[in-house]
Amino acid sequence: MIILRILSFLFLLIFSFSNAQKSISEDLIIGKKMTLNSQILKEKRILNIYLPQTYDKTKSYPVIYMLDGSMNEDFLHLVGLHQFFNLELAMPDFIIVGIANIDRKRDFTFHTDLKDLQKDYPTTGHSDKFIEFVEKELQPFINKNFKTDKTKYIIGQSLGGLLATEILLTKPELFTHYFIISPSLWWDDESLLAKAPALLSAQKDDTRFVYLSVGKLEHKTMVKDADSLYQILKNSEKKNLKLEYKMMTEDDHATILHKSVYEGFLKVYPGLK
Repeated sequence: MIILRILSFLFLLIFSFSNAQKSISEDLIIGKKMTLNSQILKEKRILNIYLPQTYDKTKSYPVIYMLDGSMNEDFLHLVGLHQFFNLELAMPDFIIVGIANIDRKRDFTFHTDLKDLQKDYPTTGHSDKFIEFVEKELQPFINKNFKTDKTKYIIGQSLGGLLATEILLTKPELFTHYFIISPSLWWDDESLLAKAPALLSAQKDDTRFVYLSVGKLEHKTMVKDADSLYQILKNSEKKNLKLEYKMMTEDDHATILHKSVYEGFLKVYPGLK
């Protein structure tokens, strides 16, 4: 009888231990991956989309469009920053759209006749098509599939910053907020900078927010060009343009993005909840 009780106890002990070792596995989902078949670009484009945890189809949300938005690029960084600002500061819920890259040198640069750039960037010069894709396919696709309001951010660094600058100067109505980080304005012998004053003067004085930043430890040309763009925007006499410029004193081209977007969000959402 004693032996039977001991065996029963051991059986229960083993059974309990076995159950304790079992774990429950569930997928951790932070968003959606959607594919947009672009007729303009003649290719399928992957969109990584973050929705607020409390996403409500009856409400409308502002949207952040993230260039270099692949899962192994900047998408997760941005989602984390937004989650922090939404949790601790007064940043509202956003939909975040990460545009995954296929060929950023092709999509983010405009035409150049410079032979060295044509050699180094053989697919270059099709930002006009990408901007058309954003305007006529991407934004309508997001607006159709999700409840969005009129607030639209674009965030781009390096060549992405060059593209964001081109949109600001040539199609400013596409976004309400521009985060331009370390823009590659050296492209085509700084021709976009040369055209910037005339392009700005032809624009309507609409309400717009531009946050521009560069790392002090970056290439001297990049620092100089970012400062030149700031001065051009500052002197544009656009009363409804809110402009912020941030020199990131401890950052180079590799480290600037995360901290710079953090500083940019602080400019827009400085207060606690």
